[in-house]
Amino acid sequence: MSNVEGDQLFVWDSETAPPEMADWITVLWRDFGESDSLTGISIPKLVEEHADLLKGRYLSWIYDLGELRFKGKRIVDHLELRPGFSFWWMTLLVEKCNYSKSPQITDAIRLLAFEHWISELTVKSVVLVSADIRLAQCMRLWFSNAGIRFEWQSIKGGASSKRSLKSLHRLLPHFLQALISLSRYLIDRWPLKGVGLKEWRETTGQVTFISYLFNLVPESVKKSCFESHYWAHLPVQLQKDGCQTNWLHLYVKDAVLPTSKIAAQIIRQFNISAQGSQVHVTLDTFLSAKLVLKVLRDGWRISRASGRLRKTLSSSQGAVLNLWPLFYDDWLHSVNGSTALINLLFFCLFESALHSLSRQQAGVYLQENQGWEFALVHLWQANGHGDLIGTPHSTVRYWDLRYFFDPRSYKRLEKNCLPLPEFVALNGAVALHAYRHGGYPEEHLVEVEALRYLHLSEAYIDRPCHSVAVEGFLRVLVLGDYLSSNTKRQLLLLEKAAKLLPPDTVFIVKPHPNFMIQQADYPGLCMKLTMDPVETLLGSCDVAFTGNVTSSAVDAYCAGLSVVSVLDPDSLNLSPLRGVDGVWFVVTHEELATALLDSVSVSPSGEAVNNYFILDFTLCRWRQLLQMMTNQREP
Repeated sequence: MSNVEGDQLFVWDSETAPPEMADWITVLWRDFGESDSLTGISIPKLVEEHADLLKGRYLSWIYDLGELRFKGKRIVDHLELRPGFSFWWMTLLVEKCNYSKSPQITDAIRLLAFEHWISELTVKSVVLVSADIRLAQCMRLWFSNAGIRFEWQSIKGGASSKRSLKSLHRLLPHFLQALISLSRYLIDRWPLKGVGLKEWRETTGQVTFISYLFNLVPESVKKSCFESHYWAHLPVQLQKDGCQTNWLHLYVKDAVLPTSKIAAQIIRQFNISAQGSQVHVTLDTFLSAKLVLKVLRDGWRISRASGRLRKTLSSSQGAVLNLWPLFYDDWLHSVNGSTALINLLFFCLFESALHSLSRQQAGVYLQENQGWEFALVHLWQANGHGDLIGTPHSTVRYWDLRYFFDPRSYKRLEKNCLPLPEFVALNGAVALHAYRHGGYPEEHLVEVEALRYLHLSEAYIDRPCHSVAVEGFLRVLVLGDYLSSNTKRQLLLLEKAAKLLPPDTVFIVKPHPNFMIQQADYPGLCMKLTMDPVETLLGSCDVAFTGNVTSSAVDAYCAGLSVVSVLDPDSLNLSPLRGVDGVWFVVTHEELATALLDSVSVSPSGEAVNNYFILDFTLCRWRQLLQMMTNQREP
């Protein structure tokens, strides 16, 4: 490599330190370059420096994919599933779930950042050291088109080589994977078939909520009463207001409802207990053999239509950098695989559920912009129901791309356009700013109370005086992540930082239920493990240390604690507190120690806390919004 002439780039995609490369510019693909031993260009840093530009370019790329034409028709129109609705909106490409379903979006953003930086250089050679074949394919196409010499040096990835049933399943053809997934779903959910159907068809309620049968309050379930952490006391308040409601649930297994048989029993009990003031069904209530045949027929149509589009989608669209190799698998899963058939099943289930429901004056659904939600929006409107409200029930994070679209998507100029609810109900100033900044039409945005976070208003008021000043030692609340890799990185960093902190520092560690922490794995960290609820721990600590994904960081912030979050070099900054004043983001253990010591002197102000969420127990905004819709004149 030393004989290569011109500017030479050495792209290092590994967690280990790169080798010394004389006469080469080192490009750190997944490192912030904060360590004294590392020198080079940090791509994660470039992403944050040019975040708005890169985010906009990626959203534009997704939009332009759908607008590509094949034989005179847009991709969106080729995938028309029903008149006015394109299956394109249910694909993984449009969902853009960079957190779990499509983590390769991080590499797409980094490639755009790399392209932006490299555009000002004269480059003759690029060497990539990486375990990711898709990233290598993108770079090979890019530099081949640009006339730049490229070399890929493959290294061993971190994944285990052991075979499992899941890994063997992935080796099957996509259509076989899809049939297996569909069969397993049907066997698992068939006990819910028909449960609550009679009440649904005969309901006199005119407001419908579409939610998850998950996150229920266990004590209320034992009493056969519906109470969900998603909705707080809104259902009870609507009952008191004399508003009859319908509830269409998407069943999700958890400790409270571990099987569909138990879920079916609970749905029956909810309906009996409510005595008509609430009607409960699940989406699986509408399963039938005829509906399954319709799903298979739709799947065949979509697979056939998509096969003709593959070459068009893989084209470079006139650009030198082509991101398609990163998303080819997502495309196959979306149109031929398990994702395709499950999404089509959801479409047909919503089609049946909303067709059999008497005309509703208003509807409300939890908005995360998953594929099934666009089917819901279209079918709700196609069946002539009243205004539909989408409400993001948690935080709207800057880099959670599910919540954002290219602004051109909001223009209703073509058929098969992006299905949008009449209103989006946002839970505070931060979420409202995110939607406005993303170009969402402001006339469709309303502010409501943050139902999932109403307890935080009490948390801030009840918080005692600053304990460091009173008691003389620092108490750190460590909030674990549900991803084991994030929690391990967090604790290893803290173990090193602890050596730089006062010896009497107290570490209270609250693991996520999904990943239990073993104290023996961190011998250099004297910590107290607890499974107490977060809200009971907030008042007894001075500062919270979190990963950059968990929403518990917001709980701590709104409880008046300073928050320090660790940045994950393997992903984008998905913290819900990104860009919020008074929050520290750290990479190294030295930065962490300094931030923990400095942050206790600068706690969030009450004004800042109150501006994050709207916390009003009277729920006047929610009640006025629904009242306005139900009082509208019937057509």
